[in-house]
Amino acid sequence: MRLEVDPLQILPRVLTRYSSVVVDRAEGIYVWDIEGQRWMDFTSGIAVVNTGHCHPRVVAAIREQAGKIIHAQANILIHEPMLQLSQLITATMPPTLNQVFFTNSGAEAVEGAVKLAKAATGRPAIIAFRGAFHGRTHLAMALTTSRVKVRGHYEPLVPSIYYAPYPYPFRNPYNVPAEDVDLVCIAELERLFQTMVMPDDVAAIIVEPMLGEGGYVLPPKRFLQNLRAICDRYGILLIVDEIQTGVGRTGKMWAFEHFEIVPDIVTVAKGIASGLPLAAVVANKELMDRWEPGAHGGTYGGNAVACAAGVATFEVMREEKLPENAARIGGYLMAQLRELQQEFPVIGEVRGLGLMIGVELVKPDRAPNPEAVKRVVKRAQELRTLLITAGEHDQVIRVIPPLVITQEQADAFLDVFSEALKAAE
Repeated sequence: MRLEVDPLQILPRVLTRYSSVVVDRAEGIYVWDIEGQRWMDFTSGIAVVNTGHCHPRVVAAIREQAGKIIHAQANILIHEPMLQLSQLITATMPPTLNQVFFTNSGAEAVEGAVKLAKAATGRPAIIAFRGAFHGRTHLAMALTTSRVKVRGHYEPLVPSIYYAPYPYPFRNPYNVPAEDVDLVCIAELERLFQTMVMPDDVAAIIVEPMLGEGGYVLPPKRFLQNLRAICDRYGILLIVDEIQTGVGRTGKMWAFEHFEIVPDIVTVAKGIASGLPLAAVVANKELMDRWEPGAHGGTYGGNAVACAAGVATFEVMREEKLPENAARIGGYLMAQLRELQQEFPVIGEVRGLGLMIGVELVKPDRAPNPEAVKRVVKRAQELRTLLITAGEHDQVIRVIPPLVITQEQADAFLDVFSEALKAAE
């Protein structure tokens, strides 16, 4: 029996809609609407279903665990899936990142990471980066500057947060070569210590290893390496937000691996449980021990069914070599998209890592071209392919399919995308 209701009347308008597709089922990179039409999903639920929609092993794990216990509250009961998933997560990280605190969402993980940093250091201030997105709860929103509509009309925001520029080589506002824009950003960060906040008042610097909502901007390797050095110099904790970049999306399990650094705290969500609500704060036991018992918690964090899905997710990642597939197919897609750039000059830049690819559309003067993006996304939908956008002006199209994508499916997408690009002209 179908619900006879207009979705746009029953759902609040605050949920900005990319499409009006009413979905019936999904598998792999595809979703089917209630009319039986198949769509290619190049959104992955915003980089969530990295193992593909309804991976059989994830579905089986959910079913089995739901028949055992659904809610084993973490203050009261210890359950096996939480222990197994903690081991699987820490096994993919450097040895110093050896404890996991589970929560429900990326924003909650960010809140927890900042609370941990403040409790551990006794310092009040946080430094974030312009263009970053860290979530929509009050503290996470205060760290977010990807676009004003996320934080507008919610003043006053959490105080003692300072912002430094994030290197965006394609949109370089500085009078230096694009390859050196990161050095200016590091200098501006250090200038904060001369003009706005003393370094020994800063608990943590939080950074996305690649901007997500801010436009899929990839910084030079030395940018994060310099951040690590600054944190070491001043006793500041480095929080790396892997919520969108993590769980194999960039061709490695964690994007920070590309930069050859070790964070003090990592926030994880989205792809961690293939679509069930689960997130985590990962840090060293010595650091975690500075949280007094009861200083942080939550009712649903580490839900047994979600953790079982997480265990299956990490096993699939390892056994089906999905990060490696992301690197291979992602490299192929970027090469083909750059060839399309020669045919369609509306493409200003193709950038990314693995299957986290941004295609920035521009006007003839290289200004952002959100109007063209809207037309391309709309035309792709007419061809039953789902895409979403990013960037301050929505000038970037995200290419983020599930990591199970095959080369044949990648070619099918490229056919659609090249046709959709004609609508940009």
